[in-house]
Amino acid sequence: MNNVVELKGKRFVQANKNGSGGGVNMNGKKTVTASDVLKLSRELEQLKVFWSNNEKPFNGALVSVYYNKIVAKSNRIAGLLKGKKSNLAIVGAKFNDTKTKHIITYYVDMKDLDNSIKLLQKVYNLLKDNFENGINQKAFKDNNTYKGIPFSTYELNKSKFKQAIADVSFIDDFDVKMEASTSKESIITLYDTGVDVKELLHKIGIDILSSNILDNQTVFLDVNQVDVLFKNAPYLVSMATVDLSQFSPEDFDQKYNQDMIQIPSPSIEPTIGVIDTLFDKRVYFGEWVDYHDMVDNQIPKKSEDYRHGTAVSSIIVDGPRLNPWLDDGCGRFKVRHFGVAVSAGFSSFSIVKNIKRIVAENRDIKVWNISLGSNQEVNDNFISAEAAALDQIQFENDVIFVIAGTNRPNNSIEKIGSPADSINSIVVNSVTKDGTSPKYARRGLALSFFAKPDVSYYGGSKEQYISVCEPLQKADVAGTSYAAPWIARKLSYLIDILGLSREVAKALIIDSARGWKKKPTPEEIALYGHGIVPIKIEEVIQCEDDEIRFVVSDISEKWNSYNYNFPVPLQDDKYPYVARATMCYFPLCNRLQGVDYTNTELNIHFGRINNEGKLNEINYDKQNLDNDSSEERHYILEGVARERFRKWDNVKYVTEVPKSNNKAKISYTNKNWGIEVKTNNRLDPEDGIGIRFGIVVTLKEINGINRMDEFIRNCNLNGWLVNTVDIKNRIDIHEKVNEEIVFN
Repeated sequence: MNNVVELKGKRFVQANKNGSGGGVNMNGKKTVTASDVLKLSRELEQLKVFWSNNEKPFNGALVSVYYNKIVAKSNRIAGLLKGKKSNLAIVGAKFNDTKTKHIITYYVDMKDLDNSIKLLQKVYNLLKDNFENGINQKAFKDNNTYKGIPFSTYELNKSKFKQAIADVSFIDDFDVKMEASTSKESIITLYDTGVDVKELLHKIGIDILSSNILDNQTVFLDVNQVDVLFKNAPYLVSMATVDLSQFSPEDFDQKYNQDMIQIPSPSIEPTIGVIDTLFDKRVYFGEWVDYHDMVDNQIPKKSEDYRHGTAVSSIIVDGPRLNPWLDDGCGRFKVRHFGVAVSAGFSSFSIVKNIKRIVAENRDIKVWNISLGSNQEVNDNFISAEAAALDQIQFENDVIFVIAGTNRPNNSIEKIGSPADSINSIVVNSVTKDGTSPKYARRGLALSFFAKPDVSYYGGSKEQYISVCEPLQKADVAGTSYAAPWIARKLSYLIDILGLSREVAKALIIDSARGWKKKPTPEEIALYGHGIVPIKIEEVIQCEDDEIRFVVSDISEKWNSYNYNFPVPLQDDKYPYVARATMCYFPLCNRLQGVDYTNTELNIHFGRINNEGKLNEINYDKQNLDNDSSEERHYILEGVARERFRKWDNVKYVTEVPKSNNKAKISYTNKNWGIEVKTNNRLDPEDGIGIRFGIVVTLKEINGINRMDEFIRNCNLNGWLVNTVDIKNRIDIHEKVNEEIVFN
């Protein structure tokens, strides 16, 4: 086996994008007619009447635009509503029922409605008089189309007219989107209307305590307050979910015995944070756990409340000894355990507020395990408030959450529950000992797109349970709760002992699960994520003798972060390899944007450098080219980009498929390979600045030859600092760094 090598010392170069884009373009599948424009104009007039006659608690108007497809940022409104600034006015985004079209909500001034109505009326008159059959994309692009058109007669110029036609070509309707009402205490997210949420609710007859505000748009309301909101201002509700009072961990089978074990005292082992139910300090490994009870003393605490949390921490501390078949080679870990819930039920709203404080006050901990989950299914149109809070914490702090994929409380529940829809976290589903999905596992995806769960691991079943320590007894259990801690152990080993960044550690975990396997089906992704993580930590950080594996990380500061200095060994002036690359990053997310949740897209391009100085990439991705000429421009539909290239996903995996007839690749004048990371932002251009990414690259030699030593030598000659991720050496370093020095 070869060790993974970490390459440092040659930073990625940062470059701005050349050119300013391809100009305005309309929907190629649409012919815009005068009647289309008139219809939309009348819908805006109706909205103007609605908002003018409504005693609303804000000054502007909420307008939901029903697009006729899943639209890229460049195809959204840029002439109507707020013109070029319309993208900044977006306050929500959903999919239609078939997940084939966007419904995007904008908050605009009343004058914006007036201006849009007037613009559409002018465009209608021009179309009616000059384009009896409407305008299609071919005519739209042809400059001859506009010769002789008296634009000034209609108080228009050509650019305004074209932009309005382009806007109309992507729109089905304008309307006010109303959420379905609920009659239970709920976590409610309101559209951002620029009014303080407390003041906004007061204006419609709801007075709310500050403690029931999660952020300026998300609040907790009791049943009476929910009724008032939906009666007086239903249009304000962007998202509503019942507060997860049954946010319950499930233990499916328990078999008890009284075998008690002894354990040495803790030393310099890393600490993993656990947020769970209560912990019983009387267990044999109690010395290894720093316990903090966060549950109000006025809430009764029963023996049942200590079982789940104690069991989870027992896996992190001493899992391999309790389960020899799952000995991962990671050793033992200390735990800082925060008991935030009892088993009977509680408010997830209060738990989220607790987690924010816990992480802020324990900055030494990098890996956190959460094996709590909701019995309810996630929504296809928005991320849960709990998951969004965890994503925000991970964006702001150098931490990573490992979350259980949630269990099925009954046969009617299929989809994962909160917070397993957290995009930045690693979400773990369960498999049986033979690698199949157990009856209790639930399915992803998140937002109908994101691969949640991320990975799978062994969580126990009737074929082979997971042995844990519950208060004063050993138990055999099953559930996703007991799969997640094993991945937390591996992540802590990679980060706290081997010294890797969380981005690289996450990429290594996902890469080890995915391997060279063929592209999984949607059903396989929904159940297993990227695959089952190997048991042994060596299989995560080592590769086969005929493979070269290296990791690299850097920070995105501009549109293109590139490095063309990877000296892949040659044979007879050719490259005898198939290649794959996995990239992870932790973007800023915005729950108010609904299905368009991640603000920043990092897209990886990897391959040889051809004689034109461009990447000949392994997956033929033509997104994000920086050449503006029409010959070089490639239009990829947004839906295709999301499905094929995982656009907007924060995990990227690109690969070639190893086959028996793979041939060596030709080389070019430049003998290096390169990586480009292209950064795009949905809203604020600065959202992507400073985002760190981690990349794992694997090259498999098609003739079975070990070329790792040659690769390391090439890297050293090219100015790289090559750090071999050798377990023994890294453990020695970890021990030296944490050695206690006694001065005489």
